[in-house]
Parts: sequence; C-alpha cells; structure tokens
Amino acid sequence: MARRRRRFTREFKVQVLNEITAGKTIAQAAREHNIHETLICKWRKDYEKDPEAAFPGNGNPTSAEAKIAELERMVGRLTMENDLLKKALERSGQTKK
Repeated sequence: MARRRRRFTREFKVQVLNEITAGKTIAQAAREHNIHETLICKWRKDYEKDPEAAFPGNGNPTSAEAKIAELERMVGRLTMENDLLKKALERSGQTKK
C-alpha cells in the first residue's frame, strides 16, 4: 500500500517557524506537529533565504486523523508510565490499600 505524502500550507510552515522563533525548540515543535526535525530545519533555511518566495506551492493542512493518532499515542504512553509508577509505589510500600 503506497503512502501519500502530507502537504502543509504556507501558513502552517510559518506558524511552526514562529513558534521556534518565540523560544520553542525544534524537537518540541516537531513532536507537537508530528513532523520530522529535519523538515523544520529545511523550512527555516528556505524561509531565511527569501521569506517572500518561500513555500510557493499549494498544501493541505495536517489532518485531524493525524492529530488524533498522536493524542492516542500520548495517552498510551502516559498510561504505561502511570502503571509503572503505581507498581513502583506498591513495591516500596508507600501506597495505602
């Protein structure tokens, strides 16, 4: 099954770059938007070269399905962390039963 490439709008790319300029790390922005760090670096390089001509093509904003999948992964990870911490507390005798 062939995977389709995602396309991002110019506004989305500029928004991500503005977040980084405001102090967010590239890694944080990449995780939040479910994109690879090198892609953000490429966008930044293109934007710094010529802000007006950067990102001329048409794109589609990220889908809601991708955001839902990311949130589901986060819930799963947090559930596993929670279970691990509960077991650690039980073993140390800190919980009240």
